[in-house]
This record gives sequence, structure tokens and C-alpha cells, in this order.
Amino acid sequence: MLGAPLFNAVKEWRRSAVTAHGDTDVVITGAGPTGLVLALDLARRGVRALLLERAGGLFPGSRGKGLQPRTQEVLDDLGVLPGVLAAGGPYPRMLAWEGTERRGEWDMIERSEPTEQVPYANTLLIPQSRTQELLHARLTELGGAVRFGAALTGLRQDDEGVEARLSTGETVRAAFLVGADGGRSTVRRALGIGMTGETVDPRPMLVADVRISPGAVADRDHWHVWRAADGGVALCPLPGGDGLFQLAATFEDPAAGVDTTPEGVRALLAARTPLAAEEVTEVPWASDYRARAALADRFREGRVFLAGDAAHVHSPAGGQGLNTGVQDAYNLGWKLAQVLLHGAPAALLDSYEAERRPVAADVLGLSTRLHRATADGDAPQRGGDVQQLGVGYRDSALAVDTRPGAPEAAVRAGDRAPDGPCGGGRLFDLFRGPHFTLLAVGAAEPPAALPEPVRAARLAACEPYGTGVFLIRPDGYVGWAGPRADASFDAYLAAVGLSPAGVPA
Repeated sequence: MLGAPLFNAVKEWRRSAVTAHGDTDVVITGAGPTGLVLALDLARRGVRALLLERAGGLFPGSRGKGLQPRTQEVLDDLGVLPGVLAAGGPYPRMLAWEGTERRGEWDMIERSEPTEQVPYANTLLIPQSRTQELLHARLTELGGAVRFGAALTGLRQDDEGVEARLSTGETVRAAFLVGADGGRSTVRRALGIGMTGETVDPRPMLVADVRISPGAVADRDHWHVWRAADGGVALCPLPGGDGLFQLAATFEDPAAGVDTTPEGVRALLAARTPLAAEEVTEVPWASDYRARAALADRFREGRVFLAGDAAHVHSPAGGQGLNTGVQDAYNLGWKLAQVLLHGAPAALLDSYEAERRPVAADVLGLSTRLHRATADGDAPQRGGDVQQLGVGYRDSALAVDTRPGAPEAAVRAGDRAPDGPCGGGRLFDLFRGPHFTLLAVGAAEPPAALPEPVRAARLAACEPYGTGVFLIRPDGYVGWAGPRADASFDAYLAAVGLSPAGVPA
């Protein structure tokens, strides 16, 4: 094992070799959830990142209001989850109305009890704006920042790095650039990468945040729904207790105009619900859209990557868009750091598209099916298929499993690494942080020596891992699994930049 001083010296040497003459290591465009998570993850790894946001501040609305269980696990690792749990709450039951008459209630979100392996079992309701505030606060704690009022206007890359031109007139050079700048991504267009997709629903929709007078809505314990010939309205109470609801309205006529002004929003609610226009005291944010599903033809061009909505655009059904973008960032962050700071081969970055694009394609199919079923009046309950706990990378080049005849129920390389008891704590406590984790379970012997960024633990038993040696990636997936550490384990270490071999004198 390398001593800490030598290890840090080697890290700085490798950084200088990769980013010679660069202003920063990574430029990220777009300070939405995807960009913030990536910047935060890089900051805790010691990677210099410049996060650009064209707007003057963070996004102010509730749009992506559902955090799936897998995303909660990511936020646990990043140190944000306690604030998120305090600010959020469970999804309320749906309540259908006809005028002022109740017409039945139901759960749109399937509810589950936490288990040892899944400590966060249910989708969490929290406005996107609040999630972003908490991510931004954590980024600031780690010494990072957002450069507001600065947009990317162009880019040029060569074998050594990327040159980013900003709306401020500056030019910034970095080793890599990540476009997390939304569905109309400037980065994607600058690269000439197309998007293949379809219109999920030609009918326009309105989504807005509305503050309503106390007592004007029957209660804040339900998600209230009214259906009408010209379209439905849903009012979802948002956590915080300040009278704020998210309004979602559909329009049956594809040619209908959508008025997003406060007056237009008030008029719509007065026309379709028992609310009076004056009972809507504030409309802090409103937007219109048509549900669309599209996937970028590729997620990488040289030293430039796409993530989040820049790479895949979803229907809001099932709450998949924001969550999939967070997973993109979580997958890419550790790989960039391993290449920049730990001498991992550049080929490691090829695994980003190889792992994330198939996942995005599957998730797009799921959200599209849910949207169309709901539009047809089916309203299917959202269960385990939306929680992203089953997302995995078994077919990835970074999933190596050498165990002969592992039980079918056992965790395999490429799977999410479940939580569970570990000594006096939890496995997630052991995993938390920017390191790899090695588990030796049962009679399996851990390697005699490990590189610096690996934590190791021996467990007499740990379900559902079975018996063997498991190397857990920094993003919480099993990378390598085997009965013992052998030559393939050493090869895996080298592929992800963990082998101490080749350290310069």
C-alpha cells in the first residue's frame, strides 16, 4: 500500500500530466440536479470543476418532485440525505373530485416497508428547487461553487483538452467537459449529436406552483384531482406547510393555447375546480410542455459527455427524468476522477455510455408506457419498477464475476450493492465516501495489500452477498466478485486505476 504522502504526490503528478495548461479539470454546463451532483461528487474527490449556469440563480420550481429510493441512496453517500428527508415527505393518496363531491381515493405510489437491504423503500416528495438548494449548499461546504449568469456559447476540443467559450467573453480550458444543460442542450448541438425519439402525447400540459389560501382546498393530506371534458387538473400539496401546491393540468385539444401567466393559471383553476381565482394568492413558477421521449444517439464525443436531460428527455410519468440524470452524474464522476487523479486508463470513460445509455433507453420506455396508460384512464400504480433499485450493469466490461455456480439469489457483479448489518453499523456506512470498498465474506481471504483508495472489511456472513470477495465501486455497484482475489482481480484494479504498479519514481 502506498503511504499517504507518496500517494498524494502521485495524484498531483497525474493531474498535471492530464490537465497540463488547463484552467480546470472539468467544465460542467447546467446547475440542475445532474450538474450539481456531478460537481459535488468531483469536489469531494479533489477534482477541480467549473459549474456554469446561464440563469442568475437556481431553478425555482417544483418540477421534478419525486426522489426514488436509489436516488436517496446516492444522496446518502453525498451527505445530503438528512436535509432532504427533513424537507420532504411521503406522497399523499390521490383523491378524485366531481365539483365539491368526493369520488374515491387511491394510492398512486406503492408503499413498502424498509428492510435491511433497502433502507429507503419509498419515493420521497420534495420540490426540485429544494433538492437543488440542498445540493448547492453541500457543494459550497466542499469548496465548490456555481458560476451563475455564465453560459457556454461554443467549444473546441483536441487531443489534450477542451476549450469552452463563455457568454462572458472568457475562454476556459479543461481536460473534460460535461453537458448537463437540459433538453435543448447547447453542448449536444455543438457536437452535432442527434436525438431519436417521439412525441408521447400531442396534448399540451401546464405545470405550476401555486399558493392557495388556507382552507380553500379541502386538505393537504391528499393529491386532489378533478376531471373535465377539456382536460384534468391535479393539485399536489408540497412539503413545507406554506400553502404551496404543484398544479398539473392537461388540455384535450392539441391546438389549445396554454396561458402560463398568473392570471391565466388562476382562470384555469377557477374554471375547472371549485376554487375562486382570488384564492390563488401566488403563482411563483409556471411552465407548459408536451410530453416527449428522446434519447441522444451517443453520450460522448471525445472529451465531451452528455448527462441528464441533455442525453435523454422523459415524460414526467413515473418520476424518472431527474433520477436518471442523478444516476448519470454518479456513474461518471468517479470515472473522471480515476482518470484525472489515479492514472486509470482513458478507456475507463468508455464505460459511461456503455452502462448508462441502455439504462436510459429502458427508463424512457417505462415512463412512456406509464404516461400513455394514465392518459387512457388506466392510472397504473407506481411500484418497484420506478424505484431504480433494479438498475444494474451485469453486461458491462466493469462487471467481472469469477464465482462458479453462485446462488441465483446472490448479488452478482454489476448489481447494486445492498445495505445490511456490518459490525456495529451498516454497509452503507462503510460504502459512504469517494472510495472503493472490498468485502471479504465468509471464509474468503482479502488480498494482503490494497491500493490507498480502498476500504476493506471482513464479514462472517452477509446476505444476500453469499461467500467470496467483492469489490464495490464508488457508485455502489459490485464491480468484481470472486471466491478469492486472483489475477483477474489485479487486472480489474489496473483497469479502474487502483493498481499501485506503474507509479513513477
